[in-house]
Amino acid sequence: MTVPVPDGVHPAWLPPEAFRAIGSRRTLVRGDGPLVDTVRDEVTLACVRYGGRVRHPLPGGRDGPGPPPDLVLALRSAGPLPAVAETVLAGFGAIGDEGFVVARHDGVTVVLADEPAGLLYGLFHVVRLGERAFGAAVPAEHHRPATRRRMLDHWDNVDVHPVMGQVERGYAGGSLFWRDGVLREDLSRVRAYGRLLAACGVNAVAVNNVNVHATEASLLTDRLGDVAAIAAELRPYGIRVHLSVRFSSPVVLGGPPTADPLDEDVRKWWAAVTERVYARIPDFGGYVVKADSEGQPGPFTYGRSHADGANALADALEPFGGVVHWRAFVYDHRQDWRDRATDRARAAHDHFVPLDGLFRGNVILQVKHGPMDFQVREPVSPVVAAMPATRLAVELQVTQEYTGQQRHVCYLAPMWSDVLGFRPWGPAGPAVARLAAGAAGDGGGLVAVSNAGDDPYWTGHPLAQANLYAFGRLAWAPGADPATILDEWIDLTFAPSAPGGLERLRPTLHAIMDDSWRTYERYTAPLGVGFMVRPGHHYGPDVDGYEYTPWGTYHFADRDGVGVDRTRATGTGFTGQYPPPWSEVYERLERCPDELLLFFHHVPYGHVLRNGSTVIQHIYDTHFAGAEQVAEARSLWERLAGTGSVDPALHARVKALIDEQLRCAEEWRDQINAYFFRKSGVPDAHGRRIP
Repeated sequence: MTVPVPDGVHPAWLPPEAFRAIGSRRTLVRGDGPLVDTVRDEVTLACVRYGGRVRHPLPGGRDGPGPPPDLVLALRSAGPLPAVAETVLAGFGAIGDEGFVVARHDGVTVVLADEPAGLLYGLFHVVRLGERAFGAAVPAEHHRPATRRRMLDHWDNVDVHPVMGQVERGYAGGSLFWRDGVLREDLSRVRAYGRLLAACGVNAVAVNNVNVHATEASLLTDRLGDVAAIAAELRPYGIRVHLSVRFSSPVVLGGPPTADPLDEDVRKWWAAVTERVYARIPDFGGYVVKADSEGQPGPFTYGRSHADGANALADALEPFGGVVHWRAFVYDHRQDWRDRATDRARAAHDHFVPLDGLFRGNVILQVKHGPMDFQVREPVSPVVAAMPATRLAVELQVTQEYTGQQRHVCYLAPMWSDVLGFRPWGPAGPAVARLAAGAAGDGGGLVAVSNAGDDPYWTGHPLAQANLYAFGRLAWAPGADPATILDEWIDLTFAPSAPGGLERLRPTLHAIMDDSWRTYERYTAPLGVGFMVRPGHHYGPDVDGYEYTPWGTYHFADRDGVGVDRTRATGTGFTGQYPPPWSEVYERLERCPDELLLFFHHVPYGHVLRNGSTVIQHIYDTHFAGAEQVAEARSLWERLAGTGSVDPALHARVKALIDEQLRCAEEWRDQINAYFFRKSGVPDAHGRRIP
């Protein structure tokens, strides 16, 4: 049965008001199965609230007496279907496992699907449309997801980690699943979370941190019941549970004294453990593995390759239809900062591309969208285009580790849209979204690090909800317009009490959010150079914070210039990891896009950009402009106070956070500008004060 959002928790994009259009009408639901039951429960709850009616067919499938329904939600196999549904279906072939057909015909809105999951997604499509779903006639439209897997990774710890806390790189409170070392007693919020995810198109969740500590390792065995309990809450919304596992699990959990992936006893151990997992959770999705990375154990310990390691787990999962998501985030985190030849950006390509074609068919190589680490501006990882015989998933970061940590407004959909639309072989080649989907729809899909926690607003910053919603929508339809997605989120989320409230709110939110990613970029690290953040917690500026550390995140600023030479001619050779034309575009200073200039080249402060500005003046101008844009956003938000457009408590939360964003933006502005003024000795051409 549908579980309402718990008291004191914001309903996000599924407030009761979003269901008014459905709940005030007559609806016929046809079909069987748990997900169809979820659809029926959702419609019933809406009708109880808004006075509509759920119609039930008579024995034999015939419609009962009374006026015809306004809305038909039916499985194709649940015949006999109403005549209007048969008309809509005429000429349609397979709809697909998660697809649906929607039409408005003869005064009836019809949603039809081959499988229950499609009917669930079709229901939420009608919820998004609201009253528009019941207007003029609309011919049949076929909707289906571009990617089969649309997954969120939670970096949640069962035990509170002494450094990283309950959720590593989480900025929205504690875990939705775990508290004080145990599974939460009340999992109703997990059910509500699954409902939110299904409504935006997410269909898989990994429930624990990729950095698997001792307690978390036992989720695979002794504490498997906890995972099964979470799966039971998410199953009614079509969401499969995945588990992050430690590569050394056989050793850690009392199995063989080795984790060598080619050892027969190790392979038998994984097979037996996996069989027990599926006996308890038949729809279990599979494993997520971070190996040989940042201290996590891996196959290198035994002189084996990552293909050897991934395949051992894949073989255990294969009989049950499971997959292993093997992360490609492998690099030397103990680099000598004096070493200019070693380049962290190269690492994933160097490690994994030689293994293309050696992975099992149920291995999904999970590749961060950029070659470094979720920076506000990076090129697309060359690995995405370099492994045609391997299933790849592109990994994004919804939690804003390097983009304001959900204390700053930073709507990330425009960034993700750029990434998904990037064409590694030029305009005639496929886009990243197509590579993730796979030529036959069998690719690895899209994965993102979740930004949800137990905060009353789910994401800490109420406006950061838009990033979670947008990830699901772009994973379903990568070509969707970020501004349109933002409109969907606004329409669903806000129900102003005052007349005309939404009309006042919408332009304000667009003015604050549409360009907020680029605003954040303007007042932080310039021209793609990245990082410059405070080590450890990664919040706020520290220009040289990582410059002399072993992490490989350098900018090489000196008195003459700034940037990393990654060319083949004189640098690390990273540009050669791209196919043409980008290998040449990035190699040549005169062709390299300005927004990535310092990622690929070390240039003098006087280098002239395409807009006629020098690098040093660009740094000054953008950092002043970025802080000014945050100040304007604060002013726009303050004008909404008392208008009835926004709940007062939500308004107060956002106001406090934008105040903090402005403070931090001014700190970024002053530190970055002062640093480069002192390095270069070049004054601001406009005479503005630089500390």
